Amino acid sequence: MSRLRALWQASVNATKRAIVWNSEDLIPPSEKYIFNFNSKDELKRWHLYSDSEYGGLSSASLEVTDGVAGGDTSSTGVFSGNLSLDMSEGSTWKIRRSGFCGMRSKKFNGFIDLDAYDTIAMKLRGDGRCYISTIYTENWVNSPGQQEDNSWQAFVYLPQDRWQIMKIPLDSYLPTWRGNVIEAQMEMNPARVVGMSLSVNVEGGVPGAKIGPGDFRLEIDWIKALRTL
Repeated sequence: MSRLRALWQASVNATKRAIVWNSEDLIPPSEKYIFNFNSKDELKRWHLYSDSEYGGLSSASLEVTDGVAGGDTSSTGVFSGNLSLDMSEGSTWKIRRSGFCGMRSKKFNGFIDLDAYDTIAMKLRGDGRCYISTIYTENWVNSPGQQEDNSWQAFVYLPQDRWQIMKIPLDSYLPTWRGNVIEAQMEMNPARVVGMSLSVNVEGGVPGAKIGPGDFRLEIDWIKALRTL
């Protein structure tokens, strides 16, 4: 093959590669793992918070345990601790309410794009309490001078000691500001998700859920985004 013909053939091949569409670019997979607690490395992606940062006495831990029956793998995450309404003696903080704990993902490297999906699914085993699932998106709803991410929340109620796959449509998440629902018409931007969290309060939630001070325990197998429509 002459050099000229070889160059022409290379150009044709490059053009073909450029115009061949990957099917996943056109139709993304029907599900996308966001978190999978099948390894202790997953712990590096999360941090804990509680009212103890403000003088409260609630406490929380997050670990990955082995040998758990009912999960998709032999390892699952365990978010557990104790909810308390008490305050530390001499605390100078003036908080309106105590009795909360949470686990929040560290910020993604940039953001994740969930625009092709319509539902968050979580495989969980609870303790009868009502938990709160929060999605954090890049700040574009609030004023430009506000540095906090936008937060969108939904309740997750789990009967005690039973694995369940909870599916929450993205449009069921409500815009919130410091735990209070914002009474305004707002729309989440799922293409700019910067983090997620699971939390629990000593009070509130759905009717029939366990409330009050005391221990809590939530087991987490995985969290995914689904396309169901």
